[in-house]
Amino acid sequence: MCAIQPPSSQVALLHRISSVVSSQRSLDEMLGEIVGLTSQVTDCDACLVYLLEHETAEVVLRASQVPHAADLGNLRMKVGEGIAGWVAEHKSVVALSSNAPSDNRFKYFKGLVEDTYQAMLSVPLVTGGDVVGVINVHHRDAHRYTADEVALLTFIGEQMGVAVANSMLAEQNARLREETEDMKRQLETRKLVERAKGLLQSRHNLTEEEAYLRLRNESRRLRRPMRDLAEAIILAEDLSRKAESSPTS
Repeated sequence: MCAIQPPSSQVALLHRISSVVSSQRSLDEMLGEIVGLTSQVTDCDACLVYLLEHETAEVVLRASQVPHAADLGNLRMKVGEGIAGWVAEHKSVVALSSNAPSDNRFKYFKGLVEDTYQAMLSVPLVTGGDVVGVINVHHRDAHRYTADEVALLTFIGEQMGVAVANSMLAEQNARLREETEDMKRQLETRKLVERAKGLLQSRHNLTEEEAYLRLRNESRRLRRPMRDLAEAIILAEDLSRKAESSPTS
């Protein structure tokens, strides 16, 4: 059983949470802080943090105290599935002091050592009343979770949920900006290739398909992107026209 933290420790914990929430940490850094804070509060043997993926209605493993490199971002459960999925669906705490795998909500994952542990505490990460993720705490042996432990971890879930939501939004916005830039680059490339094809068609009396195949084959032969070849063809054409239009001496 975890001893109740003295007031000074609780004040320090509150200061640390406040510092993290007001920081500009990345999402991964924020999740690492949650794992650290949770371990400090519960003295657990393992901590897993799942985030809610709205597009798929799944909770996805994103951080872990015990290394799970292959599972991060890949291990997922539908909302309502497993303990974490149930917590995400019901926005409620689950505390299992012993024989946690026997709970009828439990979902076992082969290779996830935490699924063999006896005790488990699961709380939602929330912001504005909405669940953004779930914190799972595991103890190898039977462990009665005190009201103070549950209250402190619930508080972490409530406070850190806001910070996680903000970090997720920032990550999503960054991804959208990158996707937008990628789309712009692709559009620019298509325009350049179309212009280069037109020049090849005009200069060598080729069909559109023949001009495209010539570009593609040269790209493969020279191991250069089609965009680079298209730019070279356009530049050569521009230089040729300038030379033709310049008065001879």
